[in-house]
Amino acid sequence: MEYATLNNGIKIPYIGLGVFRLTDDKIAYDTVRMALDVGYRHIDTAMIYENEEAVGRAIRDSGVPREEIFLTTKLWNDDIRKNNVQGAFESSLQRLGTEYVDLYLVHWPVKGKYVSVWKEMEKIYAGGKTRAIGVSNYLEHHLEELLKTASIVPAVDQIELHPYLNQEKLVNYLHKKNIVPEAWSPFCAKKNNLLEEPILKKIADKYSKTPAQVVLRWDIQRGIVVIPKSSNLLRQKENLDIFDFKLSEEDMKRINSLNRDQRVGSHPDEITF
Repeated sequence: MEYATLNNGIKIPYIGLGVFRLTDDKIAYDTVRMALDVGYRHIDTAMIYENEEAVGRAIRDSGVPREEIFLTTKLWNDDIRKNNVQGAFESSLQRLGTEYVDLYLVHWPVKGKYVSVWKEMEKIYAGGKTRAIGVSNYLEHHLEELLKTASIVPAVDQIELHPYLNQEKLVNYLHKKNIVPEAWSPFCAKKNNLLEEPILKKIADKYSKTPAQVVLRWDIQRGIVVIPKSSNLLRQKENLDIFDFKLSEEDMKRINSLNRDQRVGSHPDEITF
């Protein structure tokens, strides 16, 4: 495993397991246990995923020491609107059955709240029950506003990012501000057939890897932490097996050329949930 270093010195594994849409307790539990067994040490969940309890149980039952696992969860929009930030955080800890998380994120930039919520996040950080705080789905203009009054620079911005939405401008901005970019939906969802792209297949053949491994390697070489979701053992192993090759500059450019500014999820300025 290779690690990125957050702006407070904490290390985060470049590859994590995302558990979005794993709402069935047994599937969520089995998926996390399997991932920890094959070597994952970074798990990313959220209150709204409805699986914090199963994730926490899988971590405890895995036999892997808690301090070896990087665990992320997130603050949901309804709790932001209700000013229930501290209560939501404590509820997440309770469901996870842990005394702390490694990273706590604001899930979306809620209109009228995306700056003020950060003061509550800073209080949570000061309380010592999270090792780092960050945001998710924040665009450059959200961060510019936040940074005007912030005492702590967000450690991470977790954003939709894949070759069809390479977010080059935002990624460059984040690096400049010493905020680690983190990619969700790295394969752009099955329905979009990203992994069938001829360019990706050709590059994969060149390195004797799969298109998915090429995409993950492209992320890491751009300094982006990535959290692919998979409940399949072979694919979980495959997703970890990306540290023994390096894409050439030319191949990186070829992957970047696939950009369409195409989103799978909502635009952060247009959220209605």
